[in-house]
Amino acid sequence: MLAFLYRMDLPMHRIFFCVALLLPTIVSAAVTDDTWMSVLLDGRKIGAMHNTRKVEDDRVITSQTMDVQLDRAGTKIALASGETDTESSDGKPLAFESLTTISGTTNVLRGRRRADGQFDVETQVGGAKHSRVIAWPRGALLAEGMRLANLRAGLDAGTHYRELAFQPESLDAVEVQSTVGASEVVDLPDGRRTLTKIEQIVHLPEAQTSTVTWVDADLSVLKMTMPLMGYELTLLACSKACAQAPNQSADILTHAMMRAPSVLNAAERQHGVILSLSATTPGAPLKLADTDEQQATATAQGVELRIVPLTTNAMPAREDKPTATDSLPNDWLQSSAPEIVGLARRGVGQATRPREQMQNLEQFVRSYIRTKDLNVGYASALEVAKNPEGDCTEHAVLLAALGRAMGIPTRVVDGLVYADRYAGTEHVFVPHAWAQAFVDGHWQSFDAALHGFDAGHIALSVGDGDPWRFFAGFDTLGRMRVDAIDPLPAGEPLQMDAR
Repeated sequence: MLAFLYRMDLPMHRIFFCVALLLPTIVSAAVTDDTWMSVLLDGRKIGAMHNTRKVEDDRVITSQTMDVQLDRAGTKIALASGETDTESSDGKPLAFESLTTISGTTNVLRGRRRADGQFDVETQVGGAKHSRVIAWPRGALLAEGMRLANLRAGLDAGTHYRELAFQPESLDAVEVQSTVGASEVVDLPDGRRTLTKIEQIVHLPEAQTSTVTWVDADLSVLKMTMPLMGYELTLLACSKACAQAPNQSADILTHAMMRAPSVLNAAERQHGVILSLSATTPGAPLKLADTDEQQATATAQGVELRIVPLTTNAMPAREDKPTATDSLPNDWLQSSAPEIVGLARRGVGQATRPREQMQNLEQFVRSYIRTKDLNVGYASALEVAKNPEGDCTEHAVLLAALGRAMGIPTRVVDGLVYADRYAGTEHVFVPHAWAQAFVDGHWQSFDAALHGFDAGHIALSVGDGDPWRFFAGFDTLGRMRVDAIDPLPAGEPLQMDAR
């Protein structure tokens, strides 16, 4: 078992990836010509952000870059993101570009407005290019449009306003609700400033997060705080030298892991368990996925979670049936690529039924990814096919892509898994990722990074492999506690109503 523990992921880099993509919505809404910011996690410096705004003729170009470095179980992970928005002087979107780099791998997304108002979009993930045309979400704004909207709203205390901020990575818009507060004296690295406090709620896909920003009279953001898995992420405006000062070690393992109050034995993992969960900090209710293997029920103390592996199809299906997109290639699951198709055909062997095909593919991925380590930040399926290295994330995206290559609907699950011992701690739930496939009328889990799926897996959210889709469990990871573990009574199935 110990050998497999090193294959488990601490997916904080994915959360920071999403945060880095989100920040232009908040910070670039009002930015001076050139602003540097120091990025801190619970007071420890982990990176820098640089914002610029240039006016060229009748165009405004706003750029933002963010570089952070994280530690996970002794492995350093570097993450960089950048977004450049080009708009007319009155805030009309003209073009956007987003670049993200995780552990040396850069992904690119570009969009340019056409004469008919739609946008040509090109993505490049893992070396695979994909082009499409999208309709611009009605009312959605980029950085300059957000800045102008904020200026129109003003800084009178008690003012409420909302905008739709375009997010390139999801090619859609999120609603940002803002409430202007009072003026406060704020300590910044370069001295004290009197700033206006603005509280914001950002409605992310299937979730929401809150931020607090402090702005000057020109609405330039000079401080921002954001809750993040029990931590506080802080951005502080300062000099370039301050922002680029050496980073400090920030081991994110402590908040990510969740101690178990008792041993979860092999019989319980095979048959099923009932977990009693509660929140460790105030905030939104704990959010967990409801699947054909897991049912979350709100209680006065928190959540009761029942988990039962699907070893048969005797129980009625509770989840919605897959849609067409669950079987199609996308930017991160490039299931139509010749390399993926070839591996899928090798992996299924002689199996003809989808369940047996997924079982064979699960075993194939387990042996195909030869190097099991935490050095890969977040690779697409095609990258893993070409370079079989990584942790649970790479196992999950490759397995999901191979399933889609065989015509089986699949998705990627983000959550936690029980370990007898991990990083010097006994009986603990560790962040993890695995795949699900729709077979025999159910969404069933397959875990190629470990010895398969069992009741020690807690699902927080499901998605299509795109890191942006993991926001559903954003506020739950890091602020959840297991109060009790009880075995599922003998002969009792997972009590779910069929849809």
